[in-house]
Amino acid sequence: MKMLRFLLIDDHPLIRKGIAQVMATAFPESTIGEAATAAQGLDAIWKENWDLVLLDISLPGRNGLELLKEIKRTHKQLHVLILSVYPEDQFAVRVLKCGASGFISKEAAPDQLVAAIKKILKGGRHISERVADLLLDHFDGQHRTNPHDKLSDREFQILGLIGEGKPIKQIAEELSLSAPTVSTYRARILNKLDMKSTAELVRYAIQNQISRPK
Repeated sequence: MKMLRFLLIDDHPLIRKGIAQVMATAFPESTIGEAATAAQGLDAIWKENWDLVLLDISLPGRNGLELLKEIKRTHKQLHVLILSVYPEDQFAVRVLKCGASGFISKEAAPDQLVAAIKKILKGGRHISERVADLLLDHFDGQHRTNPHDKLSDREFQILGLIGEGKPIKQIAEELSLSAPTVSTYRARILNKLDMKSTAELVRYAIQNQISRPK
């Protein structure tokens, strides 16, 4: 049997340890690499060959969605399973459109994670019934059901950070952007959502579970 090689990219050491333990038990003949940032993860991907990457969508600095796009540009055949604490109806369709092999909640049971990995390694994709319905709506042209579906990936990301109460300067630092650039994105978001203030954006992001207030 081929020795499997997994790369786990998550900025929380305890979560990495827990997932690694589950995988080591389910796949005893495997190697599990770890990375805490997008930069470390991309470096590991360039240096070594992996069978599957488990990627947290919320990473410091360059987020998981951006990293996913970079991985699929440079390593198109590499399987990527997205991990997230966010609701699947907010991110699943976006990450699948970007080339992910699946999306799973960090709150899923260990056996669900193992089943998802096995399915992906066999060439399949892991999606829940809810995500399957969302994808059908998308391809039927009915996916504009929420105002925030009009947002680009970057705008959606910034809306989430605004919803967490982060000021423009902090968002700029986290995303390695200039403050004026973030302000421009904020203006576009306000326009697309037909809103007038940051307070409205915060309320909308929380109500629609786009952000997780600290």
